[in-house]
Amino acid sequence: MTLKFTPDHEWVRLEADGTVTVGITAHAQDALGDVVFVELPAVGKTFAAKDAAGVVESVKAAADVYVPVSGEIIGSNDALVADPSLANTDPQGAGWFFKMRPSDPAQIDALLDQAAYDRLLQGA
Repeated sequence: MTLKFTPDHEWVRLEADGTVTVGITAHAQDALGDVVFVELPAVGKTFAAKDAAGVVESVKAAADVYVPVSGEIIGSNDALVADPSLANTDPQGAGWFFKMRPSDPAQIDALLDQAAYDRLLQGA
């Protein structure tokens, strides 16, 4: 399992079947505060890398959630819609946002690894 990150604070987990699971990082959820609402993309919809695909709202702010790579949405987390606090309590587990089938898997290689993401956070 490969875990990558975007500069916009999404995490991307490459699954064994070549799909990716996407969510917001612990840093993002911490900055947002208590998440109270999420809007997720529809299954079957396609996006280009860096397109806004959803929204996360907290008691402090609202933010877009971006797709990290081009591809098709193949699943969204209904449990997160029902209980948005999962984004706070388990951001890289039960609080995942959506799953995608990348149209260009090479785009995953361009994302940040853990060390590069940590350096990004230190510069923030």
